[in-house]
Amino acid sequence: MFVDEARVHLKAGDGGSGAVSFRREKYVPRGGPDGGDGGHGGDIIFRVDPGERTLSAYRGRHHYKAQTGGGGTGALRHGADGEDIVLTVPAGTVIRREDGSVVRDLRGPGESVLAARGGRGGRGNARFTSSREHVPRIAEQGEPGEEGWFTLELRLVADVGFLGFPNAGKSTLLRRLTNARPKVGDYPFTTLEPELGIAERDGAGLVLADLPGLIEGAHKGRGLGHHFLRHASRCRAYVQVVDTSDKDALAAYRAVRDELSLYDVELAARPFLVALNKIDLPEAREALPTLETALAAEGVEYVAISAGSGEGLAELSDQIWRLAQSAPVQEPLPSETKERVDPTAFRVVPEGDGYRVEGVTVERRVAMTDLGNDSAVRSLQRYLRRKGVEEALRREGAKPGDTVHIRELEFDFLDDADR
Repeated sequence: MFVDEARVHLKAGDGGSGAVSFRREKYVPRGGPDGGDGGHGGDIIFRVDPGERTLSAYRGRHHYKAQTGGGGTGALRHGADGEDIVLTVPAGTVIRREDGSVVRDLRGPGESVLAARGGRGGRGNARFTSSREHVPRIAEQGEPGEEGWFTLELRLVADVGFLGFPNAGKSTLLRRLTNARPKVGDYPFTTLEPELGIAERDGAGLVLADLPGLIEGAHKGRGLGHHFLRHASRCRAYVQVVDTSDKDALAAYRAVRDELSLYDVELAARPFLVALNKIDLPEAREALPTLETALAAEGVEYVAISAGSGEGLAELSDQIWRLAQSAPVQEPLPSETKERVDPTAFRVVPEGDGYRVEGVTVERRVAMTDLGNDSAVRSLQRYLRRKGVEEALRREGAKPGDTVHIRELEFDFLDDADR
């Protein structure tokens, strides 16, 4: 099965926890703190693999979790970093965040993007020694790794695409011009998935694509609809294949042009030529002059061919190479950076009968605090007071006894007067 879209949930590895430890050596009765730091959590990376053609690897599996960093230990031994996960995708895969913004348009072999960053390791108690605190009994938990849902969207990258209604002869044409072996049959929608082939000339290669048959209403998603048009959007130029033996051949040509324009005006404006196919059939020979006159009147380039017998294919091949050389290169979709937020900023919002504090740095500090350690909790309280969280709660109307949430932490608000 050809799969050109997938949705996955990524969870980068959490950082490892720092250690609370003290030197225990003979003749050193009061050894200092020697707790090591935790290791960095594993990242999750997407990378293009030239051997991949579809996103079928993600059809049955949607959740990926990277390894957690190792915990620090005594003697200043730091925890091992968590192992990264590298997910391979075909060239032409667009990685999007849940909000639809583009993380990266991966176009070439070996291209990669870091999609979910692992959390940093927590600091061990050796890092908390100061002139005021000689025997720190606190260490940080590891920072949580990034997580979220991502959409993978495959848009095949080709120099020239073959467009047309079902049974126009696109698959036969691709087979005659390249080394591809697409399915061919006398029934609609023989081609249910894009097929790529390489045309070679003088040591150079040209990627040609046989795209699934188009039907009217495709721009609204009918038939293969948006799946077909998505792949067409990656072709620098295209050949519109018309079944000349069809009594409505001219109407079919115009219908395809209309579908392209309704989907994307820029796509319809790309360089193209028309291949008037099946001229070996008597009814096609009879209709050919009328079609040629109509296309010439519109200034459209065309070549009369028979993909079955080979007539006209040499001329068509020449025209395709000329078309590809003159067509502009399609640039990758631009990556969309997340709106930069001041990491030190926070806000207080009402929630139920209490309040919630939201902010990158504040939430990270809570996540990395060992809430089972009284010393660590007191350190967190001092940090929140120093950062102005207590004052912000008071300004928002918080009163003693009100419930306050920061991430999963829940506590009762107390101001200075109650201490």
